[in-house]
Amino acid sequence: MYETLTYTGGVHKSEEVKELIEDLGGFILQENILQMELVLNLAIPLEDVDVIKNKAKELLAKVTVAPMAGSEIAIVSPTLARHHLPHAACDISEYLREFGAKDNMIGLARGDGKGTSGITEEEKSLIEEHDVAVFALGSFKNCIQEKSFLYDDINVPVIVTGAPEILIEELPGADAYVGGLGRIPRRLKRGPDIRALNNLVDTIETILNNKKREMALDPPLVPSIVVKNAIENQVPAIEDIISPAPITVQLDGVRVKLNYDKYHELIENVVIEGKKLSDLAEIKKSFMYDYILVKIHTESSLIDDS
Repeated sequence: MYETLTYTGGVHKSEEVKELIEDLGGFILQENILQMELVLNLAIPLEDVDVIKNKAKELLAKVTVAPMAGSEIAIVSPTLARHHLPHAACDISEYLREFGAKDNMIGLARGDGKGTSGITEEEKSLIEEHDVAVFALGSFKNCIQEKSFLYDDINVPVIVTGAPEILIEELPGADAYVGGLGRIPRRLKRGPDIRALNNLVDTIETILNNKKREMALDPPLVPSIVVKNAIENQVPAIEDIISPAPITVQLDGVRVKLNYDKYHELIENVVIEGKKLSDLAEIKKSFMYDYILVKIHTESSLIDDS
């Protein structure tokens, strides 16, 4: 089992931390350098967490547990159109990243207005490529309730946010609801806003932990971070990707930011423990920029195929 952590410290002597992570059998999920500060999202064996913490203390750095690291979250809004800005979804996205989340903002094509809002099958498929979906809705209870059709058949856990307090039973298809996050003409920087954002963080972490426990009953054939590491070592084209997180880790797979048509055969032929990745996972074209989506088969699939 691995623990996901966020390491924040200076760039000076950062190679010592990276080498230690590798020596312990851990993985770097994402690396960001902000001027002279280094931020690492990493996964490390549970028994070695104290080793990383001691090294961070030696280098005057900080290590925090990041339950959202190693997952991909969709922040969905009926629209990201200009007349809705400043948008709560922007602050939600920014805040979640402070806790190790890798999130993508998705604005629906027909979102503005209660009477005209809608969602397409392609948009649903894109949302379902993520581990969790957060639907950032507005300030009116009736409007939020009537828009439940946007997510009532989404096949990943759904968290709805809005301004009023609403019972989860009133929102069919939602797994959780977080109030206090409606559409307001300012940034979410005040005390009540921060408390609502912290409530959202706690809710996401609870849902992710529940999903991990469910997956433990029928785990993937290989951990997704092992797949990420194998692709990085065997596909040189990864080094040419300039997008952040060239390989995004999910709970049950990875998203590779390479064009599917051009590179899918290379990904399929990546070898892990003597087997091709195509034998261990489903490899398909993502609805996001024609990237490559790898979804790892579970152990029960071996029984189904036998």
